[in-house]
Amino acid sequence: MKKFITTLSNIWKIEELRNRILYTLGILAIFRFGCFIVLPGVVPARLEAATAGNAGNDLLGLINVFTGGAFNSAAIFALGIMPYITASIIIQLLGFAVPYFQRLQQREGESGRKKITQITRILTVAITLVQGGGYLTYINSLGAVDPSISPAVFWISNIIILSTGTIFAMWLGEKITDRGIGNGISLLITIGIIASLPQAFSFEAISQLNNNGLIIFVLELAILFAIVLVTVLIVQGIRKIPIQFAKRMVGRSSNAMPASGNRDYIPLKVNAAGVMPIIFAQALMFLPATVAQFFASEGSDLSASPILRALNDFTSGPYNIIYFFLVVLFTYVYTALLVNPTQYADYLKRQNAFIPGIKPGKNTADFIDATTSRITLPGSIFLGLISIMPAFAAAFGVNIGFAMFFGGTSLLILVGVVLDTLQQIESYLLMRKYDGLIKSGRLQSRSRMQGIGAPM
Repeated sequence: MKKFITTLSNIWKIEELRNRILYTLGILAIFRFGCFIVLPGVVPARLEAATAGNAGNDLLGLINVFTGGAFNSAAIFALGIMPYITASIIIQLLGFAVPYFQRLQQREGESGRKKITQITRILTVAITLVQGGGYLTYINSLGAVDPSISPAVFWISNIIILSTGTIFAMWLGEKITDRGIGNGISLLITIGIIASLPQAFSFEAISQLNNNGLIIFVLELAILFAIVLVTVLIVQGIRKIPIQFAKRMVGRSSNAMPASGNRDYIPLKVNAAGVMPIIFAQALMFLPATVAQFFASEGSDLSASPILRALNDFTSGPYNIIYFFLVVLFTYVYTALLVNPTQYADYLKRQNAFIPGIKPGKNTADFIDATTSRITLPGSIFLGLISIMPAFAAAFGVNIGFAMFFGGTSLLILVGVVLDTLQQIESYLLMRKYDGLIKSGRLQSRSRMQGIGAPM
């Protein structure tokens, strides 16, 4: 405890780090404040009554978690930063398939990145307008709109407000990245997820204590802690491929380059795809029910279909089986898009480096491809298990709100963002020659373990 207090004192002593942390906290406070400002024309009491019976285990419940409850509250940040995330994913996928975006991402440097940022912002506005219209239709279907307000005024004004809210949230995220401690967009999503944790935690604690389930509640916390530890292990896990540099003559002596022994390997991440496979799989799992709603006749009950009911409930067996295999499949697909063995091989050749025992060129590319495929298998299986872990928690009696933190997108985002934020703080401490946040483990040396394997 004394070391922890000393570390916090060291953090406060570094003026730049202190200002960045305070600036970040101020921006996050502004974002959370906007999550409680209700759109004009919406009756909060009616909206709360209409959404009180929602189970929270569908797509709308997932969006509400990411927005910190702003979605169900019809706040000005109801769409949160999700349209920007959607636009970024679309642009990233276009970078794999469209030559124009490939040139912008890989060859045109800073100017290309600025063009991509501009295109992403424009696409964000377009997506927000479409999603805003759908969201207002959803609010109107719940009967939460004041009938005394003109429908035209309600729609036009709130479309503008929702779009402005998303653009403002995007601007806040960029400010955190520029003047805060980094990862602004991710921090906005994380703070929304964390905002729902205290309520879910207290609800589960009260429920278990009222049923004399103190031991069960402690066991739940122990299992959650173990899941977080394993998630951290997999997220930070890398496979090091050793490399050697060919010697060159410098004067009358021969030297290998570079001289440093800390950058003599290629780090391949066990989970290179991150959280993207889960996001894609969730989008596909919610697609059948969404399409069925468009083609359903008036007055028909979609919940009467056992297939649609199973595919829209994350606690059902068919849902989890299909979901697991989709996550594994998308992990391989997305890893193949991200990791380009040929590019790694060309980069090593340009650096006059090679993998011991492997010939340069095609053999090197094949070796990296085979290694990536082998380490992706356990990573994909782990990701699939994490994605269905909330269903197991709910099956053992954990309430749905708290079960969402036992795995899935919420846990991976929390772990990833927290680790990146700690790395930022760690780098400031080490640069000022203070002790880091931890004395051992990989976090302390993450900034030094990037290796040379970053040809992009």
